[in-house]
Amino acid sequence: MRQKPTVLAREIVASSRLFRVEELQLRFSNGVERTYERLVGKGAGYGAVMVVAMLDAEHAVLVEEYCGGTDDYQLSLPKGLIEPGEDVLVAANRELKEEAGFGAHELEYITELSLSPGYMSQKIQVVLARDLYEERLPGDEPEPMRVDRINLRELSSLAQHAQFSEGRALAALYLVRDLLSQRGEFVQ
Repeated sequence: MRQKPTVLAREIVASSRLFRVEELQLRFSNGVERTYERLVGKGAGYGAVMVVAMLDAEHAVLVEEYCGGTDDYQLSLPKGLIEPGEDVLVAANRELKEEAGFGAHELEYITELSLSPGYMSQKIQVVLARDLYEERLPGDEPEPMRVDRINLRELSSLAQHAQFSEGRALAALYLVRDLLSQRGEFVQ
């Protein structure tokens, strides 16, 4: 394993309600020094969760919400922050209830993904939810989310959909599709 660079200095150079920009002065093992900037979340950083909720053997739940980053309504998977002291699977079930109006009897941790590791420290835990039942919890969304679905056989068309652009969600759907296929629970 390569030796990580030595941190010579670190400083928060900008801050907002949600994010901080941290500047890192680094020295690499070959002596080269560089300044890096990265976006770090505020607070204790309990993480986030993204849920691939299966309605049946082929269909996963999508939700539509307004996204400030793209200034548009986008389709994605239910997701949200993990509360302090909350288990990842409990957080996944809570977010699924808040955003899509479903709970799950069966929850399985799949993996952890990052969005842009060169610039962001945030990671998201991917959870597979099955054996769904209807249950809605109040959430922190400013308006109700529209619930949609995607057939796992049609993921390549989802990548072309004008309202779908989140790479982590697409990766999570492909990972779950391949996992279920390997288990013989989904035939491609």
